[in-house]
Amino acid sequence: MARSVGRIFSGFRCFGSLPFGNPLLKTQCSGVLFRTTSERTLVHVLPKIFPRKPRDFSLPNSSWGKEMMELYNHYNRLSKEATEGQEDHGEEWTRLPSYNRTLKYATGGAYLSKIIQSKARLFTRNIRDPGAAFEYVLFFRQDKLKCVCIFQAGHLLEGPPGHVHGGAIATMIDTVTGTHASLLSAPVMTANLNVNYRSPIPLGSTVLIESILDKEDGRKMYISCRVTSTDGSKLHTEATGNCPQCHFHFCHATLCIVTLLLLLFLHAALFLSISVSNLLRR
Repeated sequence: MARSVGRIFSGFRCFGSLPFGNPLLKTQCSGVLFRTTSERTLVHVLPKIFPRKPRDFSLPNSSWGKEMMELYNHYNRLSKEATEGQEDHGEEWTRLPSYNRTLKYATGGAYLSKIIQSKARLFTRNIRDPGAAFEYVLFFRQDKLKCVCIFQAGHLLEGPPGHVHGGAIATMIDTVTGTHASLLSAPVMTANLNVNYRSPIPLGSTVLIESILDKEDGRKMYISCRVTSTDGSKLHTEATGNCPQCHFHFCHATLCIVTLLLLLFLHAALFLSISVSNLLRR
């Protein structure tokens, strides 16, 4: 009760009905008091319907070292956009954007729960602090038979003192080969990955990860990978693996759920348009 009386008292102050009303407070409070239910709904709904543009982690940031920037600029100059109009393009490369969210599926093609989906983040992109962990960018050749990754290892990836953890190296190899296989075919999953470590990678250094398609056998793709210094003079790691295609089957129940979600979205869009129209009439 006392709280309600306090709110009424504050309302009178905002309208300036009391002699000690603060002019600045009047302006601030009037904007809140005259806000309708529709306006309050828009404030909460708009950011969810129109979220901000996701961050592309493959673009340069302040943590990138000299070697990484030089290699990035090198492959960027060989991209289709940069070489357009030139007589001899040579090898054309395309940069792959990289985000920290992907569509998640569970066994049988059923969607994961909404709670898990909202919290799920790509393993190599779950740390937003630039330069702390996995800093990398992928380019693929026009014929898609070769893919390169420029990788800079952050301080959170330490294994042996001052060097990159072997699991982090294997993670990057799996990321590059899996992405390469996905470019060539339907979604894939790694079935086998053989990794041979030749020499350690110092923390903070930049290396080049090259993935090459060796052969295709039915639904399986066999890919080899090498991790070298940026000039190619030192071999750090080499690996081979195969990635079979994955086929997701949607059952009738899943189709019904998707249809229902679409109808709910259309209903929300209709409600939003009506609310905006009402606001514009005022």
